[in-house]
Amino acid sequence: MNELSERQTKILKAIIEEYIETAEPVGSEKIEKKYPLEVSPATIRHEMMTLTDLGYLRQPHTSSGRIPTPVALKFYIKELMEEKQMSVTDEVSAKERVWDYRFEFDRLMQEVTRALAEKTKTTVVAQTDKGEIYSAGYANLLDMPEFYDIDITRTVLELLDESERLHQIFDRPFGDDSVHVLLGEELEKGYLSSCGLVFTHFEAGSQKGALGAIGSCRLNYPVVIPTVRYFGNLITEMTKNWK
Repeated sequence: MNELSERQTKILKAIIEEYIETAEPVGSEKIEKKYPLEVSPATIRHEMMTLTDLGYLRQPHTSSGRIPTPVALKFYIKELMEEKQMSVTDEVSAKERVWDYRFEFDRLMQEVTRALAEKTKTTVVAQTDKGEIYSAGYANLLDMPEFYDIDITRTVLELLDESERLHQIFDRPFGDDSVHVLLGEELEKGYLSSCGLVFTHFEAGSQKGALGAIGSCRLNYPVVIPTVRYFGNLITEMTKNWK
């Protein structure tokens, strides 16, 4: 991808953050009024056209506004966003919530998925290398406008029951990052094209597995990414003395 100018980067960041917040295509007037970019709507419109040509934005058929592409969201996650780490209080309460189950793997995973779903307001799925699946937070899907489409919701719910498909998603070769993000067609063509998945791997004694939060591609990444990382590390930490 072409390297963006500082102005283009600021405009793109504003569009992405507005889209994550509202789920609506973003127009130049909204950006000019809400974000201190100190440029005219005409300049913003011109830069938005350039960003569209470069593959960072696209224009839905029914709107004059733009929405970010998966390429833009990946750029935002890697280069622009600032992670919002869990507070010490939240970390302590999360650990206390699952502490009593540290010797019972099934109960531990059930409680971890529930706690992570509540914290991130997403649907959470975990899978071990033995094929066991744990999930929680189904109702959170319905808080996201993308999932008012029953076909999208059905596809996600079917995915959560399919061990082999989850295994294929979680076990692709990834880089050295502790948390991985898959967007749109990286998950599957068709109905999952508007979805996002943030996941990490963990170890529990002799078992290994993956823990992930799934929702729309507008996930609150600054919160979801460090929270998924924390809960994955928590499983590994609490089970480190298992044989």
